[in-house]
Amino acid sequence: MKIGIICHPTYGGSGAVATELGKALAAKGHTVHFFSQSVPFRLATFSKNIFFHEVELKHYPLFECSFYSLALASKIAEVAYYDKLDVVHAHYAIPHALSAMLARQILEDKCSRSECYKLVTTLHGTDITVVGADRGMEDVVRLAINKSDGVTSVSSYLKDETVRMFSPKKEITVISNFVDTSLFFRSPKQEIREQLGLRDEKIVIHISNFRPVKCIGDIIRIFYALTGRLDTTLLLVGDGPERSEAEILVREFGIADRVRFLGKLDDIVPLLSIADLMLMPSNAESFGLAALEAMACGVPVVATMAGGFPEFIVPGRHGYLLAPGDIEGMTEKAFLLLSDHPHWLECSAACVQQAKQYETASLVEQYEAYYKKLLDQE
Repeated sequence: MKIGIICHPTYGGSGAVATELGKALAAKGHTVHFFSQSVPFRLATFSKNIFFHEVELKHYPLFECSFYSLALASKIAEVAYYDKLDVVHAHYAIPHALSAMLARQILEDKCSRSECYKLVTTLHGTDITVVGADRGMEDVVRLAINKSDGVTSVSSYLKDETVRMFSPKKEITVISNFVDTSLFFRSPKQEIREQLGLRDEKIVIHISNFRPVKCIGDIIRIFYALTGRLDTTLLLVGDGPERSEAEILVREFGIADRVRFLGKLDDIVPLLSIADLMLMPSNAESFGLAALEAMACGVPVVATMAGGFPEFIVPGRHGYLLAPGDIEGMTEKAFLLLSDHPHWLECSAACVQQAKQYETASLVEQYEAYYKKLLDQE
């Protein structure tokens, strides 16, 4: 198959999943065309089957905003026509599915409906719970869903939210996020600890795009409570709008020497391999890919009973789930995991086994079957 994938290039679960999906499809012999503003952060690979198309932003003096959605539609239409794409897979309804819809309309005079690509839209969360929750955007999101040939979501939670909020005409298929356990596995290296100036303390880690929904302030407060009871260091990986406030809070608490702001990193496995615990106190989480990747590396997770976390984290077995905002409860569970080594070993081993249930190969096969089913429908 010839497959187009539209995704955000920036740090975050949707871009990671879209890129890993494309790489896996290419490895199986499919031709994959990526469309984005810049090279996706996980696309650090070369393949004869992978092509990247940068969407150039045009700026005109008359308009304050760039025409990304229109430029994207134009680029999709161009590539789809000349390379005869079978499927265009939009990760996010807004704006990606809408741009793919417009691209199909552009092609109406050049090819018949049967000759044009099938449009698959994967809902990742923000397009539903944030953009879709805006009353002014509600009908736009609904249009993107209903005009897609197929719609998937990354969790049952997100499917249920989409049905509740939009009553879509399209059936939504759940295909979970996934992790490549041949890449994500625990392999601790002493030199990593030495490079970070770490000794034998316990390591707590958080990885995200630092948006408000990630509750970075709660992470700092939980960690601050832990520092009075354990010798521990916090690794914060990623960047975003909440980083400045987090840095201020760390200084106010007097724990700046125990917190490392590491920024955006492509290779997180070395850090996960030395981590003892991941904190994910999000207010909402459509799935929680960072947590699954941590589990593949044997890192138990203390997270919230929000969104998709309960679908793959069993409390007491893979870590613990508490109510959003329950800083005291999360602190106690974090302390339990960090101080009770036999319990930690049990949870760590269970995490690795659970991650294997979300292996890339099996989930990519689900996407392949989904594409073929749509292509067989005329």
